[in-house]
Amino acid sequence: MKTKSIAYWTTTVLVALPIGSGGVAQMAQYHAHPHGTVPVLGYPLYFFAILGFWKLAGAIAILWPGFPRLKEWAYAGIFFDLTGAAMSCAAVGGYGAYGFHVIAPLILTALTVASWALRPQSRTLGILFPATNGETK
Repeated sequence: MKTKSIAYWTTTVLVALPIGSGGVAQMAQYHAHPHGTVPVLGYPLYFFAILGFWKLAGAIAILWPGFPRLKEWAYAGIFFDLTGAAMSCAAVGGYGAYGFHVIAPLILTALTVASWALRPQSRTLGILFPATNGETK
């Protein structure tokens, strides 16, 4: 049980730190240049400011105790953000050395799924598929 707890907190922190700090950086970039665009992807900065706010909120939600439903939404949002980032970068050629901007979000996605799967019972909504003892309804 202790190994599972260590694995949970390790994966959770490895997700929350880059997601939360990236969110802060995105919001700061918007405040510095509110009418700019991200040249490689072509998205307006206000889009990244919105994503940045929700990334920071999601990182806080998965670290904060309680609120299991909020955690489910946060994990889903982080998953969608990271897979969307990988697809956006892949669509423009995976800029960077060896497609780093495609691979890095996918690695964080795997850590997000691991964190979600390893979370303790107190951070879940309940059993996904309750046992029926062979009975059908």
